[in-house]
Amino acid sequence: MVLIAPSLLSADFSNLKKEIEELEKAGADWLHLDVMDGHFVPNLTFGPMLVKSLRPHSKLVFDTHLMVENPLNMIPWFINSGADNITIHYEACKHLDKAFDMIHSAGLKAGISLNPATPAKVLEYCLDKIDLILVMSVNPGFGGQKFIPSQVQKIAEIKKMIGERNIKIAVDGGINQENVAECVAAGADVLVAGTAVFANKEYEKNIKLLKKSSKEN
Repeated sequence: MVLIAPSLLSADFSNLKKEIEELEKAGADWLHLDVMDGHFVPNLTFGPMLVKSLRPHSKLVFDTHLMVENPLNMIPWFINSGADNITIHYEACKHLDKAFDMIHSAGLKAGISLNPATPAKVLEYCLDKIDLILVMSVNPGFGGQKFIPSQVQKIAEIKKMIGERNIKIAVDGGINQENVAECVAAGADVLVAGTAVFANKEYEKNIKLLKKSSKEN
């Protein structure tokens, strides 16, 4: 069964506690936390204090996506905030092995994210060191962008590379009812969705529609 990970970026920031409680009741599987530093991406969101403040109010997996220039400096902050998964960008980290070891040593899942222009082949050496691969289907930094169709082929390439390894593939950006089926058919396990989940505040309906649409191959 595909997992739905609503992106907090589309939530009502004036009432986050209620938002995440409603998402959990609505059937969300993970909560995707987009951390942006205003340098690696041209936007600024939130830090570990917000994640820590939300942690007592949800049993969902906190899937923390660091879109930052210096992830090695920030990983300890989010380990201590209550994150379950920490995903860093291939393009932003010069010492990936050190980052993965730091995450795993704390008992968390380690993920790596690829921007749309980054080829799947860069993952070859680190497949035995990661738990999650996040394929960006938009250029990171803002919600509400249009899905880039070429990333479906990248998902398929990554699925083939993984083989029998226990690695989940997530896709993030422009996800909606029209493209989820092809993403899942290509190999996606986790669908990160913002607008498609939060539209009209009909969280349960939207999550069910995404899951239903993901099966329509």
